[in-house]
Amino acid sequence: MAAAWSAAELLRETEQARLRALVDADIDAAGPLHADDYQLLTPRGVALSRDEYLGLVGSGELRYRILEPATPIAVRHHGDTALLRYQARIMVGPAAEPDAALATVTCWHTDSYERRDGRWQAVWSQAIAISSDR
Repeated sequence: MAAAWSAAELLRETEQARLRALVDADIDAAGPLHADDYQLLTPRGVALSRDEYLGLVGSGELRYRILEPATPIAVRHHGDTALLRYQARIMVGPAAEPDAALATVTCWHTDSYERRDGRWQAVWSQAIAISSDR
């Protein structure tokens, strides 16, 4: 049981590091946390590849003001695969408009991770909007 707990904690820490890197637009840190074949399904139903997603974050075209768990991160782990699910608070806006009035959206966020070459990487993410402050 202890090994499952430590794997779950490592996955939670990895997810928190991924979210921090995205908010900080730190592509050097975010890149290795996303598999080469990573895909994001946004709350609007848009599918983005790893390069498209990290390109938008790196260019500032997609600027996270807030990207954080609003509930504990639940982990289902088996072998070299894991699913993470939590509610996330998300606020995005373009870098060119730092003072813009932006909506905060709460989403169910689900991430699929795989352990590749000894490290956990996100391979799929999906966010489903459940509320907005607008």
